[in-house]
Amino acid sequence: MDLGHVVALIDIEPLACRYAREQMGVMAFEGSAVSTEVLIEAGIRKADAVVAVLHNDALNLAMVALAKYYGVPRILVRMSHRDFEQPYRIAGATSIISTTDLVVSTMSNAIEYPQVESMMHFEQDQIEVLKLPIPQCSQIAGRCLADIAQNSSFPQGALIIGYQAHPHENLIIPNGNTVIEAGSTVLLVTKPGTLHEVIDFMQRE
Repeated sequence: MDLGHVVALIDIEPLACRYAREQMGVMAFEGSAVSTEVLIEAGIRKADAVVAVLHNDALNLAMVALAKYYGVPRILVRMSHRDFEQPYRIAGATSIISTTDLVVSTMSNAIEYPQVESMMHFEQDQIEVLKLPIPQCSQIAGRCLADIAQNSSFPQGALIIGYQAHPHENLIIPNGNTVIEAGSTVLLVTKPGTLHEVIDFMQRE
């Protein structure tokens, strides 16, 4: 993989394994992800992390327990029903991702903040990271970050941490000299209470 990790995928569907090998460049093993034989073949004894995303919570719980048994330090699991949250924690899950929460959060964000391309919540919703397009008529278009940050109307506690000049260009980490062009996209981190203020400032004409 691009980040230097070796990824092993386990799936009972041969076509899924073939796609993973040919299109994603990962090792793929056909079989059940709760089979000790398959897990050992896939290298679970040396794994730094395991991600359990099986069809139901009961199977995911079994996979979490097996990963814990084999000493995997990081175990991430997809949770469909909240009743499994505590069992997952007892079994050894280090990160639990609720599909229901993700769907509700995504829909709420789309309704509340239609201008935002994407948004992520961190630290129990104490921090928000949002990807925000800069309109052609924005007041900040053509200005550098240092000037923008010195504006008295710039929301306190907000920080621009990423800049993408064009959808096909890479996201970069900006500095004070970075000029924010119209039609570009910025990545911001802020407190939830200032979201509307931040969006208004960045997109105001």
